[in-house]
Amino acid sequence: VTRYLRQKDIDVALDSVAGAVEDWSGGTRIGKCLHTFNQDWSRRVLGQGAVVLFISDGLDRDAGDGVSREMERLHRSCRRLIWLNPLLRYDMFEPKSLGVRALLPYVDDFRPVHNLNSLTQIVAILGETGPRTNASMRQWRERAA
Repeated sequence: VTRYLRQKDIDVALDSVAGAVEDWSGGTRIGKCLHTFNQDWSRRVLGQGAVVLFISDGLDRDAGDGVSREMERLHRSCRRLIWLNPLLRYDMFEPKSLGVRALLPYVDDFRPVHNLNSLTQIVAILGETGPRTNASMRQWRERAA
């Protein structure tokens, strides 16, 4: 992209880059990524009792049925599915996007991941042996409905 950015007009430069790069501003394809993982890797790497850390903002480019189906499949393949979302650092975060709403029903815990304090909390969560689903998940699911 360097040659496109050499143009003096920034708008022209960015338009040139956007036209040249296939996935520029493309968004994440969470459903497709989960499908690939579930099909090619889950049986190889998820043993009994596996805890999966799913790290994503949940903003999916193709938020359709595939996202829900694949997240449900992943949830069935592990003991616990913890979603770490960097957008949870915002107090006003609401689960409004289709991707977030499609993923939430299959998550056992929904936590922020954006600084050292949030990472420390994750370490504590991984040591928990209580119920599979965190009690706060009910509130998140209601807010997403």
